[in-house]
Amino acid sequence: MTKLSVNINKIATLRNARQGDIPNVKSAAINCELFGADGITVHPRPDERHIRYKDVIEIRPVIKTEFNIEGYPSSKFIALVLAVKPDQVTLVPDAHDAITSNAGWDTVKYRIFLTEMITTFRKEGIKTSLFVDTEPVNIEYAALTGTDRVELYTEPYATLFTRDASEAVAPFIRAAEIARDAGLGLNAGHDLNLENLSYFHKNIPWLAEVSIGHALISDALYLGLENTIQIYKRQLAG
Repeated sequence: MTKLSVNINKIATLRNARQGDIPNVKSAAINCELFGADGITVHPRPDERHIRYKDVIEIRPVIKTEFNIEGYPSSKFIALVLAVKPDQVTLVPDAHDAITSNAGWDTVKYRIFLTEMITTFRKEGIKTSLFVDTEPVNIEYAALTGTDRVELYTEPYATLFTRDASEAVAPFIRAAEIARDAGLGLNAGHDLNLENLSYFHKNIPWLAEVSIGHALISDALYLGLENTIQIYKRQLAG
């Protein structure tokens, strides 16, 4: 069964709006796991506009499932990951001022850089994943870096899904097959939601993990966090 990792960045965004501690991010991580999440994802950015570096350090001891830290491998980010030692680190090519992740790695151009980063993390026993698009060459070169997994950037799928689901998923099926043939584990994330997740999973049933934050936390405002997590998990059960 494909695992659901809940990205709790948006909970931190809500907390930061009032500069207090409500909602409490650490409690949210604990509750997400209690409610059935298979993992917790955080994506600290340099400006700490949502998840703060301090949050990451405080959350780590309470995570009982999988702790996944996403981010661009700056020196500060690398130091955080090595100090915290999450189960998985997902490297993304975000600019420092990016609102959200909006592109995958050019693994041809950055192959040496990524190989060095992955070697550093794997020496500490940290599983690695690279955020990539569906271009075959980027997946093929990702495999040459020594990464354990790739995470497919699914915004293009989500954007096209309502107009033509079959066309939307086709390049992702091909990319997933290339990743599988290369011996890479497969994650996916970005704009996956209750409308498009089940179809994506049915077409790529060997997905190891999906990371979902914005849509899931938004749905939880209406449906409740526990109920929402269970609904999302049912989309991955078929």
